[in-house]
Amino acid sequence: MNPATSNLISVQDLQVSFRLGKGHIVPALHGVSFDIPLNSTVALVGESGSGKSVSAMSIVQLLPENAVVAEHSRILYQGTNLLTASAQEMRKLRGKDISVVFQEPMSSLNPVFTVGEQIAEVLRIHLHMNARQALDRALELMTEVGIPNPRQRLGAYPHELSGGQQQRVMIAMAIACEPRLLIADEPTTALDVTVQRQITDLIARLQQRKNMSVLFISHDLGLVGEIASQVVVMRHGVVRESADVHAIFNRPQDAYTRALIACRPSLDTRPHRLPVIDDFVVGTPLPTQQRLTAPAAGEALMTVRGLRKDYRLKKGLWGHSVFAAVRQADFSLHKGRTLGVVGESGSGKTTLGMMLTRLTDATQGSIEFDGKDLARLSADQMRAYRSRIQIIFQNPYASLNPRFTVGQILAEPMRIHAPTTSSAERTRRTLSLLDKVGLPQDAFGKYPHEFSGGQRQRIAIARALSMQPEIIVCDESVSALDVSVQATVLNLLLDLQQELGLAYVFISHDLAVVKYMADDMLVMHQGEIVERGLAQEIYRNPQHVYTQQLLQAIPRGLGPRTESLVRSS
Repeated sequence: MNPATSNLISVQDLQVSFRLGKGHIVPALHGVSFDIPLNSTVALVGESGSGKSVSAMSIVQLLPENAVVAEHSRILYQGTNLLTASAQEMRKLRGKDISVVFQEPMSSLNPVFTVGEQIAEVLRIHLHMNARQALDRALELMTEVGIPNPRQRLGAYPHELSGGQQQRVMIAMAIACEPRLLIADEPTTALDVTVQRQITDLIARLQQRKNMSVLFISHDLGLVGEIASQVVVMRHGVVRESADVHAIFNRPQDAYTRALIACRPSLDTRPHRLPVIDDFVVGTPLPTQQRLTAPAAGEALMTVRGLRKDYRLKKGLWGHSVFAAVRQADFSLHKGRTLGVVGESGSGKTTLGMMLTRLTDATQGSIEFDGKDLARLSADQMRAYRSRIQIIFQNPYASLNPRFTVGQILAEPMRIHAPTTSSAERTRRTLSLLDKVGLPQDAFGKYPHEFSGGQRQRIAIARALSMQPEIIVCDESVSALDVSVQATVLNLLLDLQQELGLAYVFISHDLAVVKYMADDMLVMHQGEIVERGLAQEIYRNPQHVYTQQLLQAIPRGLGPRTESLVRSS
Protein backbone atom coordinates (compact mmCIF):
# COMPACT_ATOMS: atom_id res chain seq x y z
CA MET A 1 0.00 0.00 0.00
CA ASN A 2 1.20 3.50 -0.80
CA PRO A 3 2.26 5.13 2.52
CA ALA A 4 0.44 8.31 1.49
CA THR A 5 -2.87 6.43 1.15
CA SER A 6 -2.45 4.67 4.54
CA ASN A 7 -2.49 8.02 6.36
CA LEU A 8 -5.72 9.78 7.18
CA ILE A 9 -3.96 13.06 8.05
CA SER A 10 -0.46 14.20 7.10
CA VAL A 11 0.92 17.30 8.83
CA GLN A 12 3.86 18.66 6.85
CA ASP A 13 6.26 21.41 8.01
CA LEU A 14 3.64 23.21 10.10
CA GLN A 15 4.85 26.64 11.21
CA VAL A 16 2.56 28.81 13.33
CA SER A 17 3.23 32.17 15.00
CA PHE A 18 1.07 34.58 17.00
CA ARG A 19 0.82 38.36 16.67
CA LEU A 20 0.91 39.97 20.12
CA GLY A 21 0.52 43.62 19.14
CA LYS A 22 2.92 46.39 18.09
CA GLY A 23 4.31 44.13 15.38
CA HIS A 24 5.57 41.59 17.92
CA ILE A 25 5.34 38.02 16.59
CA VAL A 26 6.00 34.95 18.75
CA PRO A 27 6.68 31.62 17.01
CA ALA A 28 4.75 28.63 18.40
CA LEU A 29 5.49 25.78 15.97
CA HIS A 30 8.77 25.33 14.12
CA GLY A 31 8.16 23.01 11.18
CA VAL A 32 6.11 20.27 12.89
CA SER A 33 5.50 17.13 10.82
CA PHE A 34 3.69 13.91 11.72
CA ASP A 35 1.15 11.49 10.25
CA ILE A 36 -2.08 10.04 11.61
CA PRO A 37 -2.55 6.59 10.01
CA LEU A 38 -5.97 5.17 9.22
CA ASN A 39 -7.73 3.39 12.11
CA SER A 40 -5.05 4.12 14.71
CA THR A 41 -4.43 6.24 17.82
CA VAL A 42 -1.61 8.77 17.71
CA ALA A 43 -0.65 10.64 20.88
CA LEU A 44 0.83 14.13 21.00
CA VAL A 45 2.83 14.40 24.23
CA GLY A 46 4.64 17.30 25.87
CA GLU A 47 4.47 19.96 28.55
CA SER A 48 2.33 23.09 28.48
CA GLY A 49 3.57 25.38 25.73
CA SER A 50 5.03 22.54 23.67
CA GLY A 51 2.61 23.18 20.79
CA LYS A 52 0.35 20.11 21.14
CA SER A 53 -2.97 21.94 21.09
CA VAL A 54 -1.81 24.44 18.46
CA SER A 55 -0.93 21.51 16.18
CA ALA A 56 -4.31 19.85 16.76
CA MET A 57 -6.37 23.02 16.35
CA SER A 58 -4.55 23.78 13.10
CA ILE A 59 -6.10 20.62 11.65
CA VAL A 60 -9.64 21.97 12.20
CA GLN A 61 -8.78 25.66 11.65
CA LEU A 62 -9.75 26.63 15.21
CA LEU A 63 -6.70 28.77 15.93
CA PRO A 64 -7.30 32.30 17.31
CA GLU A 65 -7.48 35.23 14.91
CA ASN A 66 -3.96 36.42 15.74
CA ALA A 67 -2.42 33.13 14.51
CA VAL A 68 -0.21 33.25 11.43
CA VAL A 69 0.35 29.99 9.50
CA ALA A 70 3.27 29.82 7.06
CA GLU A 71 2.18 29.59 3.41
CA HIS A 72 4.31 26.50 2.71
CA SER A 73 2.77 24.49 5.61
CA ARG A 74 0.39 21.70 4.64
CA ILE A 75 -2.14 19.49 6.43
CA LEU A 76 -3.38 16.92 3.93
CA TYR A 77 -6.73 15.14 4.30
CA GLN A 78 -7.89 13.05 1.33
CA GLY A 79 -5.62 15.05 -0.94
CA THR A 80 -6.94 18.42 0.30
CA ASN A 81 -4.80 20.93 2.18
CA LEU A 82 -7.00 21.84 5.15
CA LEU A 83 -5.00 25.03 5.74
CA THR A 84 -6.31 26.48 2.48
CA ALA A 85 -9.88 25.13 2.76
CA SER A 86 -12.66 27.72 2.86
CA ALA A 87 -14.71 28.44 5.97
CA GLN A 88 -17.71 26.70 4.39
CA GLU A 89 -15.68 23.58 3.59
CA MET A 90 -14.35 23.44 7.18
CA ARG A 91 -17.87 23.79 8.63
CA LYS A 92 -18.88 20.69 6.67
CA LEU A 93 -15.84 18.76 7.93
CA ARG A 94 -16.02 19.76 11.61
CA GLY A 95 -18.30 17.49 13.58
CA LYS A 96 -18.90 15.20 10.61
CA ASP A 97 -15.49 14.01 9.39
CA ILE A 98 -13.33 15.47 12.16
CA SER A 99 -14.57 15.97 15.74
CA VAL A 100 -12.97 17.40 18.86
CA VAL A 101 -13.35 16.54 22.57
CA PHE A 102 -11.95 19.35 24.70
CA GLN A 103 -10.37 19.25 28.17
CA GLU A 104 -13.08 21.08 30.13
CA PRO A 105 -16.59 19.92 29.20
CA MET A 106 -18.39 22.57 31.28
CA SER A 107 -16.87 25.34 29.18
CA SER A 108 -17.79 23.48 25.97
CA LEU A 109 -21.37 22.48 26.79
CA ASN A 110 -24.13 25.11 26.61
CA PRO A 111 -25.57 25.53 30.14
CA VAL A 112 -29.07 26.57 28.94
CA PHE A 113 -29.76 23.51 26.74
CA THR A 114 -30.25 19.92 27.85
CA VAL A 115 -27.53 17.47 26.90
CA GLY A 116 -30.00 15.61 24.69
CA GLU A 117 -30.74 18.77 22.71
CA GLN A 118 -27.02 19.47 22.27
CA ILE A 119 -26.29 15.98 20.91
CA ALA A 120 -29.36 16.17 18.67
CA GLU A 121 -28.23 19.51 17.24
CA VAL A 122 -25.12 17.90 15.75
CA LEU A 123 -27.27 15.26 14.05
CA ARG A 124 -29.74 17.81 12.67
CA ILE A 125 -26.98 20.02 11.24
CA HIS A 126 -24.78 17.37 9.65
CA LEU A 127 -27.12 14.45 8.96
CA HIS A 128 -30.33 16.52 8.42
CA MET A 129 -32.39 14.41 10.84
CA ASN A 130 -35.72 15.73 12.10
CA ALA A 131 -36.15 16.51 15.80
CA ARG A 132 -37.63 13.12 16.72
CA GLN A 133 -35.01 11.13 14.82
CA ALA A 134 -32.21 13.22 16.31
CA LEU A 135 -33.42 12.71 19.91
CA ASP A 136 -33.85 8.96 19.37
CA ARG A 137 -30.29 8.76 18.02
CA ALA A 138 -29.03 10.94 20.90
CA LEU A 139 -30.50 8.39 23.31
CA GLU A 140 -28.66 5.59 21.49
CA LEU A 141 -25.39 7.55 21.63
CA MET A 142 -25.75 8.25 25.37
CA THR A 143 -26.30 4.53 25.90
CA GLU A 144 -23.26 3.74 23.76
CA VAL A 145 -20.93 5.98 25.78
CA GLY A 146 -22.13 4.45 29.05
CA ILE A 147 -24.14 7.26 30.66
CA PRO A 148 -26.30 5.71 33.43
CA ASN A 149 -30.10 6.08 33.05
CA PRO A 150 -29.68 7.59 29.57
CA ARG A 151 -33.40 8.25 28.98
CA GLN A 152 -33.61 10.23 32.21
CA ARG A 153 -30.31 12.05 31.53
CA LEU A 154 -31.48 13.05 28.06
CA GLY A 155 -33.40 15.94 29.62
CA ALA A 156 -30.68 16.89 32.12
CA TYR A 157 -28.64 20.09 31.97
CA PRO A 158 -24.82 19.94 32.03
CA HIS A 159 -24.54 21.13 35.65
CA GLU A 160 -26.69 18.19 36.77
CA LEU A 161 -24.07 15.68 35.58
CA SER A 162 -20.73 14.70 37.11
CA GLY A 163 -17.46 15.61 35.38
CA GLY A 164 -17.09 12.12 33.94
CA GLN A 165 -20.68 12.12 32.66
CA GLN A 166 -20.16 15.56 31.07
CA GLN A 167 -17.10 14.25 29.25
CA ARG A 168 -19.12 11.25 28.04
CA VAL A 169 -21.71 13.66 26.62
CA MET A 170 -18.90 15.48 24.78
CA ILE A 171 -17.71 12.15 23.35
CA ALA A 172 -21.28 11.26 22.31
CA MET A 173 -21.50 14.58 20.44
CA ALA A 174 -18.09 13.99 18.85
CA ILE A 175 -18.93 10.49 17.53
CA ALA A 176 -22.52 11.30 16.58
CA CYS A 177 -21.72 11.52 12.85
CA GLU A 178 -19.16 8.70 13.01
CA PRO A 179 -16.15 10.89 12.18
CA ARG A 180 -13.01 9.53 10.59
CA LEU A 181 -10.81 11.46 13.07
CA LEU A 182 -11.47 12.17 16.75
CA ILE A 183 -9.20 14.78 18.37
CA ALA A 184 -9.15 14.33 22.16
CA ASP A 185 -7.42 17.36 23.72
CA GLU A 186 -6.44 16.47 27.31
CA PRO A 187 -9.88 14.84 27.82
CA THR A 188 -9.08 13.30 31.23
CA THR A 189 -6.78 15.85 32.93
CA ALA A 190 -9.34 17.07 35.49
CA LEU A 191 -10.88 13.64 36.19
CA ASP A 192 -10.38 11.12 38.97
CA VAL A 193 -8.20 8.11 38.24
CA THR A 194 -11.18 5.72 38.00
CA VAL A 195 -13.17 8.08 35.74
CA GLN A 196 -10.00 8.70 33.72
CA ARG A 197 -9.70 4.96 33.18
CA GLN A 198 -13.35 4.74 32.10
CA ILE A 199 -12.95 7.56 29.55
CA THR A 200 -9.72 6.19 28.03
CA ASP A 201 -11.27 2.69 27.86
CA LEU A 202 -14.32 4.20 26.15
CA ILE A 203 -12.23 6.08 23.56
CA ALA A 204 -10.19 2.94 22.85
CA ARG A 205 -13.34 0.80 22.38
CA LEU A 206 -14.97 3.37 20.12
CA GLN A 207 -11.80 3.70 18.06
CA GLN A 208 -11.71 -0.03 17.36
CA ARG A 209 -15.48 -0.48 16.97
CA LYS A 210 -15.92 2.43 14.55
CA ASN A 211 -12.55 2.08 12.75
CA MET A 212 -11.74 5.74 13.26
CA SER A 213 -8.43 7.44 13.94
CA VAL A 214 -7.76 9.25 17.22
CA LEU A 215 -5.35 12.10 17.95
CA PHE A 216 -4.91 11.92 21.74
CA ILE A 217 -3.25 14.94 23.37
CA SER A 218 -1.75 14.60 26.85
CA HIS A 219 1.19 15.53 29.06
CA ASP A 220 1.02 12.17 30.88
CA LEU A 221 3.13 9.49 29.17
CA GLY A 222 1.83 6.85 31.56
CA LEU A 223 -1.70 7.42 30.31
CA VAL A 224 -0.58 7.65 26.68
CA GLY A 225 1.16 4.28 26.96
CA GLU A 226 -2.19 2.62 27.62
CA ILE A 227 -4.14 4.04 24.67
CA ALA A 228 -1.81 4.99 21.80
CA SER A 229 -0.09 2.94 19.11
CA GLN A 230 2.10 5.86 17.89
CA VAL A 231 3.59 8.67 20.00
CA VAL A 232 4.84 12.11 18.92
CA VAL A 233 6.87 13.91 21.63
CA MET A 234 6.93 17.72 21.37
CA ARG A 235 8.83 20.46 23.17
CA HIS A 236 8.95 24.21 22.46
CA GLY A 237 7.10 23.79 19.17
CA VAL A 238 9.45 21.09 17.82
CA VAL A 239 8.94 17.33 17.39
CA ARG A 240 11.68 15.79 19.50
CA GLU A 241 10.83 12.16 18.82
CA SER A 242 8.23 10.15 16.93
CA ALA A 243 7.90 6.36 17.08
CA ASP A 244 5.58 3.49 17.99
CA VAL A 245 4.66 3.26 21.65
CA HIS A 246 7.01 0.30 22.33
CA ALA A 247 10.05 2.22 21.10
CA ILE A 248 9.10 5.33 23.07
CA PHE A 249 8.81 3.44 26.35
CA ASN A 250 11.52 0.82 25.90
CA ARG A 251 14.08 2.60 23.72
CA PRO A 252 13.54 6.38 23.94
CA GLN A 253 16.14 8.16 21.83
CA ASP A 254 15.71 11.76 23.00
CA ALA A 255 16.78 12.97 26.44
CA TYR A 256 13.52 14.90 26.79
CA THR A 257 11.45 11.76 26.21
CA ARG A 258 13.48 9.90 28.83
CA ALA A 259 12.92 12.82 31.22
CA LEU A 260 9.13 12.81 30.73
CA ILE A 261 9.02 9.10 31.52
CA ALA A 262 11.28 9.37 34.58
CA CYS A 263 9.71 12.53 36.09
CA ARG A 264 6.43 10.76 36.70
CA PRO A 265 6.36 9.14 40.18
CA SER A 266 6.59 5.38 39.86
CA LEU A 267 4.55 2.73 41.63
CA ASP A 268 7.63 0.51 41.86
CA THR A 269 10.23 2.89 43.33
CA ARG A 270 10.32 5.76 45.83
CA PRO A 271 13.60 7.66 45.40
CA HIS A 272 14.68 10.44 47.75
CA ARG A 273 14.26 12.90 44.89
CA LEU A 274 12.36 12.78 41.62
CA PRO A 275 14.44 13.49 38.52
CA VAL A 276 13.57 16.68 36.61
CA ILE A 277 14.08 17.75 32.99
CA ASP A 278 17.34 19.56 33.73
CA ASP A 279 18.85 16.37 35.17
CA PHE A 280 18.64 14.79 31.72
CA VAL A 281 19.74 17.91 29.87
CA VAL A 282 22.97 18.25 31.87
CA GLY A 283 23.45 14.51 32.44
CA THR A 284 23.00 14.46 36.24
CA PRO A 285 23.10 10.87 37.64
CA LEU A 286 19.61 9.70 38.55
CA PRO A 287 18.82 9.08 42.24
CA THR A 288 18.97 5.45 43.31
CA GLN A 289 18.61 5.62 47.10
CA GLN A 290 15.08 4.75 48.19
CA ARG A 291 13.00 6.48 50.84
CA LEU A 292 11.53 4.15 53.46
CA THR A 293 8.83 4.88 56.02
CA ALA A 294 8.69 3.61 59.58
CA PRO A 295 5.55 3.66 61.77
CA ALA A 296 4.93 7.00 63.49
CA ALA A 297 6.50 7.40 66.92
CA GLY A 298 5.88 9.85 69.71
CA GLU A 299 2.92 12.09 70.48
CA ALA A 300 0.67 13.20 67.65
CA LEU A 301 0.79 16.82 66.52
CA MET A 302 -2.94 16.78 65.73
CA THR A 303 -5.61 14.24 66.66
CA VAL A 304 -9.00 14.14 64.93
CA ARG A 305 -11.95 12.25 66.45
CA GLY A 306 -15.47 11.73 65.13
CA LEU A 307 -15.25 14.58 62.62
CA ARG A 308 -18.43 15.04 60.60
CA LYS A 309 -19.77 17.61 58.16
CA ASP A 310 -23.44 17.77 57.17
CA TYR A 311 -25.00 20.02 54.55
CA ARG A 312 -28.72 20.85 54.52
CA LEU A 313 -30.18 20.47 51.04
CA LYS A 314 -33.49 21.99 50.03
CA LYS A 315 -36.21 19.50 49.18
CA GLY A 316 -39.35 21.11 47.81
CA LEU A 317 -40.75 24.37 49.17
CA TRP A 318 -40.64 23.58 52.89
CA GLY A 319 -38.63 20.46 53.49
CA HIS A 320 -34.94 19.69 53.45
CA SER A 321 -32.61 16.73 53.52
CA VAL A 322 -29.17 16.28 55.08
CA PHE A 323 -26.11 15.29 53.06
CA ALA A 324 -23.14 13.94 55.05
CA ALA A 325 -19.98 15.06 53.20
CA VAL A 326 -17.69 13.57 55.89
CA ARG A 327 -18.70 10.98 58.49
CA GLN A 328 -16.89 9.88 61.61
CA ALA A 329 -13.32 10.74 60.56
CA ASP A 330 -10.64 9.61 63.05
CA PHE A 331 -6.88 9.97 62.48
CA SER A 332 -3.65 11.43 63.83
CA LEU A 333 -1.03 13.66 62.21
CA HIS A 334 2.62 13.60 63.29
CA LYS A 335 5.39 16.16 62.95
CA GLY A 336 7.61 15.70 59.90
CA ARG A 337 5.25 13.19 58.25
CA THR A 338 2.85 13.31 55.32
CA LEU A 339 -0.68 12.01 55.59
CA GLY A 340 -2.02 11.19 52.11
CA VAL A 341 -5.78 11.47 51.61
CA VAL A 342 -7.11 9.83 48.43
CA GLY A 343 -10.51 9.25 46.91
CA GLU A 344 -12.69 10.25 43.99
CA SER A 345 -14.44 13.60 43.61
CA GLY A 346 -17.22 13.80 46.19
CA SER A 347 -15.46 11.44 48.60
CA GLY A 348 -15.07 14.21 51.20
CA LYS A 349 -11.30 14.68 51.11
CA THR A 350 -11.34 18.44 50.37
CA THR A 351 -14.08 19.02 52.96
CA LEU A 352 -11.88 17.21 55.48
CA GLY A 353 -8.94 19.49 54.69
CA MET A 354 -11.12 22.59 54.92
CA MET A 355 -12.34 21.53 58.37
CA LEU A 356 -8.77 21.09 59.63
CA THR A 357 -8.04 24.71 58.71
CA ARG A 358 -11.46 25.87 59.97
CA LEU A 359 -12.29 27.32 56.56
CA THR A 360 -15.32 25.05 56.97
CA ASP A 361 -16.83 24.38 60.38
CA ALA A 362 -17.40 20.78 61.43
CA THR A 363 -20.92 19.64 62.35
CA GLN A 364 -19.53 17.50 65.14
CA GLY A 365 -16.25 15.95 66.33
CA SER A 366 -12.97 17.31 67.70
CA ILE A 367 -9.67 18.59 66.23
CA GLU A 368 -7.11 18.52 69.05
CA PHE A 369 -4.04 20.68 68.43
CA ASP A 370 -1.64 22.02 71.07
CA GLY A 371 -4.06 21.21 73.90
CA LYS A 372 -7.03 22.91 72.27
CA ASP A 373 -10.04 21.62 70.38
CA LEU A 374 -9.97 23.80 67.27
CA ALA A 375 -13.53 22.78 66.39
CA ARG A 376 -14.78 24.52 69.56
CA LEU A 377 -12.89 27.81 69.18
CA SER A 378 -14.61 31.03 68.18
CA ALA A 379 -13.44 32.93 65.11
CA ASP A 380 -11.40 35.31 67.29
CA GLN A 381 -9.82 32.46 69.25
CA MET A 382 -9.04 30.57 66.05
CA ARG A 383 -7.13 33.53 64.63
CA ALA A 384 -4.13 32.76 66.81
CA TYR A 385 -3.91 29.26 65.30
CA ARG A 386 -4.43 30.14 61.63
CA SER A 387 -0.78 31.03 61.14
CA ARG A 388 0.20 27.56 62.39
CA ILE A 389 -2.07 25.65 59.97
CA GLN A 390 -1.85 26.78 56.35
CA ILE A 391 -3.32 25.54 53.07
CA ILE A 392 -2.09 25.39 49.47
CA PHE A 393 -4.88 25.23 46.90
CA GLN A 394 -5.01 23.48 43.53
CA ASN A 395 -5.12 26.59 41.35
CA PRO A 396 -2.45 29.10 42.40
CA TYR A 397 -3.62 31.74 39.94
CA ALA A 398 -7.12 31.77 41.46
CA SER A 399 -5.75 31.95 45.02
CA LEU A 400 -3.18 34.74 44.40
CA ASN A 401 -4.41 38.35 44.31
CA PRO A 402 -3.71 39.55 40.73
CA ARG A 403 -3.47 43.17 41.90
CA PHE A 404 -0.72 42.45 44.44
CA THR A 405 2.94 42.03 43.65
CA VAL A 406 4.63 38.88 44.91
CA GLY A 407 6.24 40.97 47.65
CA GLN A 408 2.83 42.20 48.82
CA ILE A 409 1.34 38.68 48.63
CA LEU A 410 4.06 37.24 50.89
CA ALA A 411 4.16 40.17 53.29
CA GLU A 412 0.39 40.41 53.83
CA PRO A 413 0.10 37.39 56.21
CA MET A 414 2.95 38.85 58.31
CA ARG A 415 1.25 42.22 58.41
CA ILE A 416 -2.03 40.63 59.59
CA HIS A 417 -0.73 38.00 62.03
CA ALA A 418 2.46 39.74 63.21
CA PRO A 419 1.60 43.47 63.07
CA THR A 420 4.57 44.44 65.26
CA THR A 421 7.11 43.42 62.60
CA SER A 422 8.61 46.34 60.73
CA SER A 423 8.34 46.86 56.99
CA ALA A 424 12.08 46.22 56.64
CA GLU A 425 11.79 42.91 58.54
CA ARG A 426 8.85 41.80 56.37
CA THR A 427 10.85 42.60 53.23
CA ARG A 428 13.85 40.67 54.52
CA ARG A 429 11.73 37.63 55.33
CA THR A 430 9.92 37.85 51.97
CA LEU A 431 13.23 37.80 50.08
CA SER A 432 14.36 34.87 52.21
CA LEU A 433 11.15 32.98 51.33
CA LEU A 434 11.68 33.56 47.62
CA ASP A 435 15.15 32.10 47.95
CA LYS A 436 13.81 29.13 49.93
CA VAL A 437 11.32 28.18 47.21
CA GLY A 438 13.84 28.71 44.41
CA LEU A 439 12.57 31.99 42.92
CA PRO A 440 14.85 34.93 41.97
CA GLN A 441 14.75 38.05 44.12
CA ASP A 442 13.47 40.17 41.22
CA ALA A 443 10.19 38.23 41.58
CA PHE A 444 9.50 40.53 44.55
CA GLY A 445 8.13 43.32 42.36
CA LYS A 446 6.35 41.21 39.74
CA TYR A 447 2.68 40.18 39.51
CA PRO A 448 1.28 36.60 39.45
CA HIS A 449 0.43 36.70 35.71
CA GLU A 450 4.13 37.14 34.90
CA PHE A 451 4.94 33.62 36.14
CA SER A 452 4.37 30.10 34.86
CA GLY A 453 2.01 27.69 36.64
CA GLY A 454 4.86 25.97 38.48
CA GLN A 455 6.34 29.31 39.59
CA ARG A 456 2.92 30.49 40.82
CA GLN A 457 2.62 27.33 42.89
CA ARG A 458 6.03 28.13 44.41
CA ILE A 459 4.67 31.57 45.34
CA ALA A 460 1.66 29.89 46.98
CA ILE A 461 4.04 27.62 48.93
CA ALA A 462 6.11 30.63 50.01
CA ARG A 463 2.96 32.37 51.21
CA ALA A 464 1.99 29.31 53.25
CA LEU A 465 5.50 29.34 54.81
CA SER A 466 5.41 33.06 55.60
CA MET A 467 3.96 32.48 59.07
CA GLN A 468 6.20 29.50 59.90
CA PRO A 469 3.36 26.94 60.08
CA GLU A 470 3.57 23.50 61.65
CA ILE A 471 0.92 21.92 59.41
CA ILE A 472 0.24 22.53 55.70
CA VAL A 473 -2.81 21.12 53.91
CA CYS A 474 -1.96 20.54 50.23
CA ASP A 475 -5.30 20.31 48.42
CA GLU A 476 -4.63 18.90 44.93
CA SER A 477 -1.69 21.33 44.88
CA VAL A 478 0.20 19.65 42.00
CA SER A 479 -2.62 18.11 39.97
CA ALA A 480 -2.77 20.98 37.43
CA LEU A 481 0.99 20.91 36.73
CA ASP A 482 3.01 19.20 34.00
CA VAL A 483 4.88 16.10 35.17
CA SER A 484 8.29 17.81 35.14
CA VAL A 485 7.02 20.90 37.02
CA GLN A 486 5.14 18.58 39.35
CA ALA A 487 8.39 16.74 40.15
CA THR A 488 10.13 20.04 40.95
CA VAL A 489 7.34 21.12 43.33
CA LEU A 490 7.21 17.71 45.06
CA ASN A 491 10.97 17.81 45.60
CA LEU A 492 10.61 21.30 47.06
CA LEU A 493 7.86 20.18 49.47
CA LEU A 494 10.02 17.28 50.69
CA ASP A 495 13.07 19.56 51.13
CA LEU A 496 11.01 22.00 53.19
CA GLN A 497 9.55 19.18 55.27
CA GLN A 498 13.00 17.85 56.09
CA GLU A 499 14.37 21.32 56.89
CA LEU A 500 11.40 22.66 58.90
CA GLY A 501 9.78 19.50 60.28
CA LEU A 502 6.47 20.30 58.59
CA ALA A 503 3.50 17.97 58.73
CA TYR A 504 1.55 17.68 55.46
CA VAL A 505 -2.02 16.61 54.77
CA PHE A 506 -1.61 15.75 51.09
CA ILE A 507 -4.98 15.54 49.33
CA SER A 508 -4.99 14.15 45.80
CA HIS A 509 -6.80 11.89 43.34
CA ASP A 510 -3.41 11.00 41.77
CA LEU A 511 -2.42 7.81 43.55
CA ALA A 512 1.06 7.63 42.03
CA VAL A 513 1.90 11.06 43.46
CA VAL A 514 0.44 10.14 46.85
CA LYS A 515 2.49 6.94 46.95
CA TYR A 516 5.63 9.01 46.44
CA MET A 517 4.76 11.67 49.03
CA ALA A 518 2.81 9.94 51.79
CA ASP A 519 4.05 8.18 54.91
CA ASP A 520 0.55 7.45 56.20
CA MET A 521 -2.63 7.23 54.18
CA LEU A 522 -6.41 7.53 54.38
CA VAL A 523 -8.71 6.21 51.64
CA MET A 524 -12.08 8.00 51.53
CA HIS A 525 -15.25 6.86 49.81
CA GLN A 526 -18.60 8.64 50.01
CA GLY A 527 -17.53 10.60 53.09
CA GLU A 528 -16.12 7.66 55.03
CA ILE A 529 -12.55 6.52 55.69
CA VAL A 530 -12.61 2.97 54.34
CA GLU A 531 -8.92 2.17 54.79
CA ARG A 532 -5.98 3.63 56.74
CA GLY A 533 -2.39 2.78 57.60
CA LEU A 534 1.16 3.09 56.31
CA ALA A 535 0.99 4.16 52.67
CA GLN A 536 3.50 1.57 51.48
CA GLU A 537 1.49 -1.22 53.16
CA ILE A 538 -1.81 -0.09 51.61
CA TYR A 539 -0.24 0.02 48.15
CA ARG A 540 1.38 -3.36 48.68
CA ASN A 541 -1.68 -5.10 50.11
CA PRO A 542 -4.95 -3.10 49.85
CA GLN A 543 -7.71 -4.59 51.96
CA HIS A 544 -10.83 -2.69 50.90
CA VAL A 545 -12.46 -3.38 47.52
CA TYR A 546 -12.64 0.36 46.78
CA THR A 547 -8.91 0.79 47.40
CA GLN A 548 -8.21 -2.14 45.09
CA GLN A 549 -10.32 -0.51 42.37
CA LEU A 550 -8.45 2.79 42.74
CA LEU A 551 -5.06 1.10 42.48
CA GLN A 552 -6.09 -0.98 39.45
CA ALA A 553 -7.12 2.23 37.63
CA ILE A 554 -3.67 3.90 37.86
CA PRO A 555 -2.08 4.36 34.40
CA ARG A 556 1.03 2.18 34.20
CA GLY A 557 2.36 2.90 30.73
CA LEU A 558 2.32 -0.05 28.36
CA GLY A 559 -0.62 -2.30 29.10
CA PRO A 560 -2.40 -5.29 27.49
CA ARG A 561 -4.68 -2.96 25.53
CA THR A 562 -1.68 -1.16 24.02
CA GLU A 563 -0.12 -4.48 23.07
CA SER A 564 -3.20 -5.40 21.01
CA LEU A 565 -3.38 -1.92 19.48
CA VAL A 566 0.24 -2.11 18.32
CA ARG A 567 -0.18 -5.61 16.90
CA SER A 568 -3.28 -4.58 14.94
CA SER A 569 -1.81 -1.34 13.62
